Amino acid sequence: MNVDAGGLCCLRRLFIRAELEVRDMKDVFQQLQERTKVTFRNSALLKQAFTHASYVNEQRGARIEDNERLEFLGDAVLQLTVSEYLYRLYPDSPEGEMTRLRASIVCEPSLVRFAEALEFGQVVLLGKGEEQTGGRTRPSLLADAFEAFLGALYLDQGLNAVRAFLDRYLFSLLPRDKQASLKDFKTELQEKVQQLSMGALDYQIVEELGPAHDREFVAIVVVGKKQLGKGIGRSKKEAEQQAASEALTTFAKQYPE
Repeated sequence: MNVDAGGLCCLRRLFIRAELEVRDMKDVFQQLQERTKVTFRNSALLKQAFTHASYVNEQRGARIEDNERLEFLGDAVLQLTVSEYLYRLYPDSPEGEMTRLRASIVCEPSLVRFAEALEFGQVVLLGKGEEQTGGRTRPSLLADAFEAFLGALYLDQGLNAVRAFLDRYLFSLLPRDKQASLKDFKTELQEKVQQLSMGALDYQIVEELGPAHDREFVAIVVVGKKQLGKGIGRSKKEAEQQAASEALTTFAKQYPE
């Protein structure tokens, strides 16, 4: 095949750009490991944990696996470790109460908060379409990445490493008071609004996204005509929780305690 000077120059630029992109991603994952104080033995597992299906779809011919299987595993690992934590922390709590406590910890709004605190959104590998539609900050994507990271960490270093990670970045942030743990974001927001005498809260589902088998709901929470927060979730309740979570974050900045 004959390639003229212009074609060679173009190919050279493409190779250089690809090399820079690979180098940049290595830097991003290195920074993530420094931030989380976790060093992976198998770096491919770490990368897979943050590889979205939309990215894989655009890499035709490349042998790349998305993070959905790791998310499946990570969900189970999270359920187990949180259950164990609650079992040991509250030795006198009945099964039903511990189930509600666990649900408040592993719900999507909670996982999003943990993922945002660790800046997981900056690391996710996305397809161009998903990037352009705000996928990097999509709550369901961040929650999935958090679970996939736990799945990857479990495969790489075992359950003790997952426990240590969650002790540092999840359990240490939870209130020790059982009643406080049982509160959800909507209840917490309701109490805050009542304290400030702002009026009645109203949650509205304003949009539905995606096909029926993968539906996401968009909710807003308003007082009067003022929108306090917006959220996306796989159910209406989850979207409302996410909206309440965003409103609480705004309140924390406007009304620091």
